[in-house]
Amino acid sequence: MFQPIDAYCERTSAAYWAEPVNALTNVAFLVAALIMWRRTAGLPLARAMCGVLGVIGLGSWLFHTHANRLTALMDVLPILGFILLYLYAATRDLLGRRGWWPWIAVAGFLPYAAGAGAVLGALLPLGSSAAYAPIPPLILAYAWAVGRVAPGTGRRTGRGLALGAAILVASLTFRTLDGPVCAALPLGTHFLWHLLNALMLGWMIEVYRRHMLAKGQPPG
Repeated sequence: MFQPIDAYCERTSAAYWAEPVNALTNVAFLVAALIMWRRTAGLPLARAMCGVLGVIGLGSWLFHTHANRLTALMDVLPILGFILLYLYAATRDLLGRRGWWPWIAVAGFLPYAAGAGAVLGALLPLGSSAAYAPIPPLILAYAWAVGRVAPGTGRRTGRGLALGAAILVASLTFRTLDGPVCAALPLGTHFLWHLLNALMLGWMIEVYRRHMLAKGQPPG
């Protein structure tokens, strides 16, 4: 559990500051969380997303300073938590599906991610990024569905979701390239995954906030 992990180009030892750039760029998650916290008063689910976004930064900081299996879990579990929370909110508030539908969407995510990740990982040279590859298509599916449900507000929200998916694709590209470009770029590109991911997650909260305000309805 505490055995050191050397997973990224920047890390050359088991020292605390072996990944200074990968560690320090996690501040971007905290900044995004703080900015969005100040913009989401009155939206409990959005506030919860901001809290999880801050935890993502802390978990990733721990992993890039104390790289082992335990901190790896601290890195990935908050990301999963954000995905599930947003999926619940998007199903309930963006698509307007109440009752059991949000919970069905949450329960279906892991089987979907496992199957789609295996397929995309077999088709594309994604490496460990294959675990995240099913997320952009899922966001795009919601973007399309939200636009169909509410042609006015929904189309604007759908465009916002599609932009989030595009940012995530760019982010995943840099995550995937970290190893292949290591010989030419010792710093690697993983830090760009942090910066773009912080931007994308903050933007996804903003998309949700704008949609809720445009509807003029409390989140319930």
